[in-house]
Amino acid sequence: MAVSYNRLWKLLVDKKMSKADLRKASGIAPNTMTKMRRDEEVTLSVLGKICKTLDVDYGDIMEFVDEGED
Repeated sequence: MAVSYNRLWKLLVDKKMSKADLRKASGIAPNTMTKMRRDEEVTLSVLGKICKTLDVDYGDIMEFVDEGED
């Protein structure tokens, strides 16, 4: 399973908010945003900060994507 943050990026466009604005407003580290841009996993506490900042739920900002079997 892999994680995708495409829902978050679309939500930011809808709210006319940049990734830098989100990072500053939620108080997360720049390297965490880099991980998210690469669709890498981050901690639930980071996702919680983002959800609180945007007033959304976890499912509104991310989803698990089946990579298929190797």
